Order: sequence, then structure tokens, then C-alpha cells
Amino acid sequence: MPEGKIIKALSGFYYVISDNETVQCRGRGVFRKNNVTPLVGDEVVFQAENNKEGYILEVKERKNELVRPPIANVDQAILVFSAVEPSFSTSLLDRFLVLVEFNHIKPIICITKMDLTNDEQNEEIQTYANEYRNAGYQVLLTSSETEEGIKELSPFLDGEISVFAGQSGVGKSSLLNALRPDLELKTNDISSHLGRGKHTTRHVELISVGNGLVADTPGFSSLEFTDIELEDLNFCFPEFQQHSEDCKFRGCLHLAEPKCAVKIAVDNHEIPLYRYEHYKTFLQEIKDRKPRY
Repeated sequence: MPEGKIIKALSGFYYVISDNETVQCRGRGVFRKNNVTPLVGDEVVFQAENNKEGYILEVKERKNELVRPPIANVDQAILVFSAVEPSFSTSLLDRFLVLVEFNHIKPIICITKMDLTNDEQNEEIQTYANEYRNAGYQVLLTSSETEEGIKELSPFLDGEISVFAGQSGVGKSSLLNALRPDLELKTNDISSHLGRGKHTTRHVELISVGNGLVADTPGFSSLEFTDIELEDLNFCFPEFQQHSEDCKFRGCLHLAEPKCAVKIAVDNHEIPLYRYEHYKTFLQEIKDRKPRY
């Protein structure tokens, strides 16, 4: 039986790419019975008489899946944040980073609109970029206007399934247009091509950009830590992990425990204070979460 990848799901049809051919498929009734919903990004086994009529027989095991947007097997998230207009927010970025790390998706931080910064703003962004690099993240500084950083970003997409995520107005559409001009995505207002236009259908689609696939989706619509437990949060801050092995207590939450290596690293300016403050805020948010029954 042939195998392929779902690149679009729309109105009960799944569009499966296999050997550079796209086949329109329906899901077998057995999926509904077993409570399995095929997702864009799924590797599937299917059968088809022609490229208009096929049936998905099996969904292969997923390495990850997101609920909003509904997509599976994402390799990386390009977290798009503007240097200015709107102002760069470490708090929001750290929230995105935690969600991405928790879902075992590789994050790449992409700071846009560098052409709009003055000298002071540019210096501040360079400092933040270096601090996030020291924490273990890949950081790119870009401008869709001057094309700064676009050539550096392109190779990261090769052979990967990527999701572009970030608040509206930061330049996600402009960035995708710079990477692939024929897309002609609308900027400023929310792009209809990205599933949030005048039509109400919000579907996810994988589009080819360079030698990779980009999820054509509005990105994360929920930024709540609904599935993250207290003990998980430490693993979503990579620079904490480097130090937490030296904490006196196993399972240290880095709050009031004595001889906490993470707090020592903060005091020694090895971990930026704002990262630690965000960690404490997120920890409290998880503690305050209403229990699920």
C-alpha cells in the first residue's frame, strides 16, 4: 500500500502527497470509531484508484501534535517577534518558548523589523539576542524590507515542517513573502491565505517554501499552560537544566529551596533575571490552574 503525508485537510477531505502526486482521500469509518482524527502533517497509509478518490487506511505514530493549530509531526517553530511596532516582549516570547519546548518542537527565534530600530533599540535587541543564544536558542535578526537575515533563515526550513508563530502585526506574512514572493500574502491586515481572511474556513495547509514545508496557519491561538505540570517547567528552560543538576534537592522548583544552583546562576548573572521572573510567574500560573476532573 502507498504511503504519504497529509498536506491539507478541508471539508472532510485529506490531501495526501506521495511521490510528488497529490491524492484526495477520505478517512475510513474505523477512524471515527477509534476516535482518531487524521491531521495535517500525519504520515499515512492509503489506497487510491486515481488521484481524486482515495481512502486513508492507517495513521502512523506521531512524534507530536498540536491542538491549535491542529497539526502533527512539526519539526520546528519559527517564533516571529518584532524589534519595534509592536515592541519586543521577552514575557510573550518566553511563553511561546515554553509551549514549543513542552511539545518537543525546536524553536528558532526570528526578530523582525530591524530596519525600523534606532541605535539604542538596536543595541537593546542585540543584547537580548545574545542572552537567548547563551540560553541555547538559535536567534536570527531580520528585515523583510532590506532582506537582512532572509538568506540566513532560508536554510533552516530545508527538509523540515515549520510553523510560523507570533502575535499579529509582527511581520509573519512579510517574512513569508520575502522567502517566497509568489505567495503574495496580504500584510498589515490578517491574510486570507493564512486561513483567517474574509472567508470563515480556517484550515491548515502545508505549503512548500524552499526545500521545506511551512504550516499555512494562524499559529498558536492558545497560550495557556493547560497540559504542563509544575515539574515539567524546568525542562522548558534549557539554561535551567544545565544548572539544576547541581541543585541540592532533586525535583528542586528553584523557589525557596536552599543551595539551588539555578538561583545562584541568576545571582551570578549567568541566567538573566527576567527569564527567572517569567519562570516564577508561569509556575504560579500552573499552581493556580483549576483542577481537571
